[in-house]
Amino acid sequence: MKRALPMLAATAVFIAPTLAQARQVTFETTLKAYGGNEAYVALYLLDGAGKYKGTLWMAGDKTKYYRHLSDWTRASGGRLAEVDGITGASVGSGKTLKITVDIADALINAGYKIHVDTSVEDGMDNPSEVVAPLDASASRKPIAGDGYVKSFKVTF
Repeated sequence: MKRALPMLAATAVFIAPTLAQARQVTFETTLKAYGGNEAYVALYLLDGAGKYKGTLWMAGDKTKYYRHLSDWTRASGGRLAEVDGITGASVGSGKTLKITVDIADALINAGYKIHVDTSVEDGMDNPSEVVAPLDASASRKPIAGDGYVKSFKVTF
């Protein structure tokens, strides 16, 4: 219950614009096995024109490291207040981050894209390591990242 209220508030940005139906969408980010610290991971949404629409989840709780998630920082303007309540622990080597949020039906199959940035302290920064369409045809199809992400999957 502790996370339910903040998650509900955070996802309202994705539901409220349409006042229509929404569906639960699950995002799974599995990291490769690597040596080093746990990864910071940002999942965020851009529209078809590349305009920032919101942050879905931020894994990692030390805000001083968010600047290393450079595409997220640039797109969002570094809106730290926006991620309050939608943050969790950083993700370890070989582990999976799995989140489920309500997404307005109007955003699905409408040209929106999910971006995933990753960063590891004393390691690499991977801006927009994964870019996946928010499209039902991409459901359950794993996408490989080019940094720490072994696979990323969206399930509608």
